[in-house]
Amino acid sequence: MNYKEALNYIESIGKFGMNLGLDRIKKICGLMDNPEDKLKVIHIAGTNGKGSTTTFISSILKEQGYRVGIYTSPYIERFTERIKINDEEIKEEEVAEYLDYLIPLIERVEKEGYGKPTEFEIITAMAFKYFYDKNVDYVVLEVGLGGRFDATNVVDPILTVITTISYDHMNVLGNTLSKIAYEKAGIIKEGVPLVLYPQEKEAYEVIKQVAKEKGAKIYHVEDLKYNLKENTVDGIIFDVEGYKNYRDIKINLLGLHQINNALTSIMAVEVLRELGVEVSNDALYKGLKEAKWPGRFEILKKNPYMVLDGGHNIQGINALVDSMKHYFNNKKTLIVTGMLRDKDYENMLEKLFEISSDFVTVTPNSPRALSEEELKNIIIAKGKRAEAKKNIADAVNLAIERSREFDVILFCGSLYMIGEARTILKSLL
Repeated sequence: MNYKEALNYIESIGKFGMNLGLDRIKKICGLMDNPEDKLKVIHIAGTNGKGSTTTFISSILKEQGYRVGIYTSPYIERFTERIKINDEEIKEEEVAEYLDYLIPLIERVEKEGYGKPTEFEIITAMAFKYFYDKNVDYVVLEVGLGGRFDATNVVDPILTVITTISYDHMNVLGNTLSKIAYEKAGIIKEGVPLVLYPQEKEAYEVIKQVAKEKGAKIYHVEDLKYNLKENTVDGIIFDVEGYKNYRDIKINLLGLHQINNALTSIMAVEVLRELGVEVSNDALYKGLKEAKWPGRFEILKKNPYMVLDGGHNIQGINALVDSMKHYFNNKKTLIVTGMLRDKDYENMLEKLFEISSDFVTVTPNSPRALSEEELKNIIIAKGKRAEAKKNIADAVNLAIERSREFDVILFCGSLYMIGEARTILKSLL
């Protein structure tokens, strides 16, 4: 099997959709002699901020000199982004090689009555085996969806982290914050410390109860206070007071919400130190500064500014709009957007209307997508201007053609859209 055939196989499994539960992944892992049990894992759940927090923590550990396995989803441009060691993605031929190894196990799991493993389960099993074979020191593992029944939740972590919780994937996780929080809290393990991002009271009460039942000590990120010194398109500088005091921390991931993600990562490092993991202050400072996370308020170009943001739910769009107002207040903005119909797209659009009346609509590469015409008509019905483009390449080209009219071109609304837009923009700019 070559790489293209491997991706086609994985994609074909994806058509069967989700099937939450841990029986299949446990069976696959058992057939591999449970590589996940031999890994030192930092397990991260949450609605938003998981990826940024994963990036910060793994960057700090990398700067300390550790080999760090990093597992994230979904990818922005390439499948291989999902499984990395430090800054190096799994090789294409390794994806094919590991899938060749897994297919007989997948067939056996199905034959023995466990059902067909899902796309995410197969990729997660691949990651566990890959990280074990490559002898990594630590794995920073991002939950795919929820937590309790997520395929990643077969690990026995040394530390768990829960980032911000809000309304998303409600058809799967429940339609109240307490139900969603309960699913996320499923990663909390017996006696394993938990680093907790500040939460709304409803979510916090649920997490606190689960942590109490599991005897898991909570480390509250809100115990860390920060003093903002600088927040420009060239980066954010702030001081931290709390467990320890840090001066002039710099991060290059933009947006005030990234300070909270950085604080979550600092708290995680403090707890890792308590567990005996050596991490110097130099590694902490450099790791935070060097952390990069494509497609999260990413400025690809200036004059005019080309901004990519993966915000794809109401909380993500709120953070995006706040950032746009801070960095580009009253700048004329063209928004290129595509959205999924199972998201709160009406309220997401209302928020985006606060920063622009000019839109180009596209259809994201997902069966759950709103069509570009549907989205255009919704925007026009609200009294704004919109032009629809059938494919993302045409939308990018139109945005570039019209860029002289605007100070900022913003691409947002769906991770399924911005990855392709990013690839095209990089080839053109």
